[in-house]
Formats: sequence, C-alpha cells, structure tokens
Amino acid sequence: MNGASDGFCGWFSREPAALPLADMAAPFAGGRPLRSAAHSLGCAALAAGAGAASLYHHDGLLIACFGIDAEVLARLWRTQGARACAALSGHFAFALLDERRAEALLAVDRCATRPLFYQMAGRSLVFATSSEALARHPGSGRELDPQALFDYLYLHAVHGPRTLFAGQRRLAPGECLHLHGGRVERIRYWRMRYTEHALDPAPHTGLLDALSCALDPERSPAPAGVMLTGGAAGSLLATLLQRGAEVPLHTYAVGYKVGKGSGDCELLADARTAARRIGSRHREQLLGAEDVAEAVAQLAASADAPCGDPAAVATLFAARMAGADGLGRLHGGVGAAGLFGLSRGYAALARPNRYERLPGALRQLLIEPLLFGPGAHLAMFARLRTRIEESMAPPLVRLRRRHPLFAHGIANVFEPAFLELVDPDAPGSVQEEGWWLAQARSAVNRAVDLELQGDLPCRIAPAFAAACAAAGVAAVFPYLDDAVVAMSARLTPRQKSGSGPRRLFARALREVGGAAPVRAETPSGLPFGRWLLNDARLRTLACDSLSSLARRRIVRREFIDLLLARRLPQEPGAHGQAIWRLMMLEQWLVRDRRGGAAFQSRSDACALEPS
Repeated sequence: MNGASDGFCGWFSREPAALPLADMAAPFAGGRPLRSAAHSLGCAALAAGAGAASLYHHDGLLIACFGIDAEVLARLWRTQGARACAALSGHFAFALLDERRAEALLAVDRCATRPLFYQMAGRSLVFATSSEALARHPGSGRELDPQALFDYLYLHAVHGPRTLFAGQRRLAPGECLHLHGGRVERIRYWRMRYTEHALDPAPHTGLLDALSCALDPERSPAPAGVMLTGGAAGSLLATLLQRGAEVPLHTYAVGYKVGKGSGDCELLADARTAARRIGSRHREQLLGAEDVAEAVAQLAASADAPCGDPAAVATLFAARMAGADGLGRLHGGVGAAGLFGLSRGYAALARPNRYERLPGALRQLLIEPLLFGPGAHLAMFARLRTRIEESMAPPLVRLRRRHPLFAHGIANVFEPAFLELVDPDAPGSVQEEGWWLAQARSAVNRAVDLELQGDLPCRIAPAFAAACAAAGVAAVFPYLDDAVVAMSARLTPRQKSGSGPRRLFARALREVGGAAPVRAETPSGLPFGRWLLNDARLRTLACDSLSSLARRRIVRREFIDLLLARRLPQEPGAHGQAIWRLMMLEQWLVRDRRGGAAFQSRSDACALEPS
C-alpha cells in the first residue's frame, strides 16, 4: 500500500554528507511528520502516516521500513543476514544500516509495490523511495540518462534497474542490495516459479481463498473504497469486501464522454449493475476533455517519472471521490490482467503459432511453394506471406516488428545526435533477457513474467499509486498479495489464455453470489486521440508540450508535425497514446526544471533545456 507523501531516504557512508537530511526528504513533506535517526555510518529519515511505517534504532542497528515490523526484521537480520529477505512476506520496502557489522541491506517485496532507488556516490550508498529525493543528495547529481529517455518512449516506462537520472538504479521485484566488505551485491532472493501441468479442478476456490487473505480486515482495518472498471477483477474485490461488512462498501467508476452509445457509457452501466448487486454505496463520474487537461499537471507533479499510463486519469478522479467520502485507501484491480493472462500488452507473445500446427505436407508441398515460389511476385499473396513470416518468427521478434517506433523508422523519430547517445536495441535486449530468465516453459507464462518484471512495477502500479497520492489517498494492490501471486503461478497455461481467465473469474463471482460481468475484457482506454481532434484546449496543451519537447533535440520536429497533422486524424487511438507519452515526458521535464533542476547531458547533442 502506497500513501500520499510517504517515503524514506538516507545514506550509508564513512564520509559526512554535505546536505541536511531534511533537504533530501523534502519530496515527502506533504503534511507527514518527518522522523530521523543516525549513527556513525549512516542516517535515515522517514515520513509516513500513523502505523504505515516504522523507524528503528537500537544497538547500532538503524532500520527504516514500510509494511513489516522493524523489530522482527532486526531479529531476522541478526540470525540470517541478507537471507532474511526470503523469509519476509507482504508489501514492504526497507533500508537496514548496521553500524557494528559495517553492512547495509536494501530490499523490496516480490512485486516491488513500493519502489526503492539507490546510487553509489563515491564510497557512499545513497537510497530513497523517491527518485527525486535521491537526486537531491549532492553526490547523486541530476544529469538525465539519454538511454532511459529512449527506453521510456520505447517501453512506455523506464524498466529497471535504470531510471531517468544517470547513475540511479532501482531494485527489481524480489531483489535486495547488500553492501558488505566494501562490495555491493544485488541478489534476487525470489523469482516466480510456474507450475505448468498441475491441473487444479477448482481454481476459482484458490483465487477466492487467496483474495480473502489479501483483503483480511484485521491486516488493514482502515475504511477503503474499490474502483470498478466494469470488469471482473474489481467486481470480485468489491463482492468479497462487502461480504460480512456491517456498512455498505464505497465503490467508484469513471467513464469518458466519447459520444452516444460509447463503450465507456457501457462501462459505467456495467459498474452500476455490479454495485447494485453488491449493495455498495456507488459513485461515478463521466470525464470530458476539459477534465483531462486539468489533470495532466497534477499527474506530472505527483509522479517520480513521466506518467506513461493514461489510465491514471480515471484513477485520479476515482481517488478524488474516495477522498471526498472520507476514505484513506482505494483498492484497484492492478495486477489481475498481468497475473491471469488478461493483459493486452503481451497477448501477441502468448498466442500460439497456428501456421506451424498445419500438417507439414500441406505447408511444404502447397502453401510455401505457392507463396514463396512462383507466387512470390503476386501482390494478392503479399499480406498472407507477411503474416506467415511473422508467425514463424520468435515471439519477441514479432513484438519488436509491430512496435510503432519501428513502423515509423527510428531515424525518422529521433534526432541523429540523440541516437548517437543511445542503443536502440537495448530495450529489446532487456525484454529478451527477461523472457529467457523466466522460470517457465510456456509462452503464456513467459509473457506473464515479462509483465511482472517490467510493465507492472515500472508503469502500471506506479501510475495507480501516483494518481492516488495526488488525491491524498493510499493505493492498495490486493492482486499483488503474495498469496494471490502464488495462486496464479499454479494455473496452467490454458487457464491463462483464451477464455480461461473469463471462466475463472465468472466461477469465482458465482461462488460468492455475484454475477459475472458483461464485459469480458479490459475496457477501452482514455480516448485521448479523439479528444485531441475535437477539444481546442487539450490540443493546445499537447501541441505546446510537443513543440517544447522538439526544442530539446530528442524527437525530430518533422515527426511531431507528421504525428499531429496526419497520423492522429488517421488513427486517433494508437497515435493519441503516442502523443500522451510525449506530452507527459515534456510535462515532467518542465516540472523538474521548475523545481530547481539543472539538466545537463553527456553531450550537447541532447539539449534537455529548450533552446
């Protein structure tokens, strides 16, 4: 659970710091009390609400932590050392500084629900749960990493361990960092292990048991609301939370004004129907382009990195409604799509190669000679030939070929001088490495693992948390609970593909007396592209942002002009998403500069200050 303005920071070093700890902790100063402690080798500051975190200092051991009991962690550390991480559960992040052993240990939970950044500044280990807080340390610097900027535009987020600030690193899910004997060691103390063939005849009961454990009111007694999106994940959460509750649950839904009969009006209708069956106290809001224009600045100000997920707009308004109702927490279905095979992002990776399932004689004696032999020059076969070539390519190659940047041409998108500073193949290499490191055999589970290591901790969960923080409420991730994650690993590939996920959630909802939602898939996203075509204020905001970004000599002005003038009217959905990411990058850069950042680069080819 991530709260507004919660966090900790500090350093471990034999060298004195030149910056007061309170200055480094300034990003956490949103009305939370700041506590700090220090010993001869380090110090830490923590800002958090009552009961959300703890600061422990006893017998030379200093711990700042979220989500775990500091005294329990201290006992585990003294008996098990760095192996203590494997014994922990739940959502947590901590920094442990041991004065007697001259060792430090940083760690995050299995899904990295709360980020933890670090950097070696000389012989000092600097750490913070906010990238901005870490950048305030005098040894860290504020130089931006051109490769991270490229990765953001390629992957829609900066996947760990890299961050936008050069030299900063981020702990991956299930990872810890151990500083001992003058050495820094990164350790993966946990990785998801998938059970490929152990078929559970009643997987819905396992899902209900795991979610019930994650939603145990004794673990989080504070009142909370649930965000409904018209799909099964939120409906199941709300049904379980309402069951046995003494007062009606608060539920929220957000839709978009995109014309009569729009899918998002159906979204609100589905959410309204689910809320009626659940018996919750339901509120909803229909957003227009004017609401998004107002929300952009708030999202840019609340996030540690550019908000590459437009879904954060709906989360922001749902969180505002929850805050207005006096609630301090908002549950979301974040992670359900990735864990249970509902995600659209990697659907192409998990899709079986149907062409190879055809009889070999049919392929080799008829289809291939016709398409690649005498018929190769015929235009009527060109599309079919391309589809066969794509289907025979490895999964990640298929994903790369369909990427919009490659469709436009990398050289046509980025400035030549900027491309000299980056490796365009690096993001694809990171994905390929993650694909083969997954503890799974099937393409379905490898795709799920890519989601858990990349999009989920680096884009989706941070966007949800930042939107909630901007509204002053805490984000709750029930589907990322250890029990739910472990349960998803026991599902077979077939149960995570095709209609398997829909059947799983439908059976679970029927088991607890709820109705299966009408909507089988994730609802349509923010209609940003369509609004850009029709709303002058939003279009002005986007055009001004992209024009300013062009002056930084990262993205070519010709590409931006082409995107706005021709590509957007042709395909508002896909190209509207691209404009959103470019706009939020510029909004983040402007916000950071106004906060006193002095952007520099390794070469004047990357002019991060507009010329």
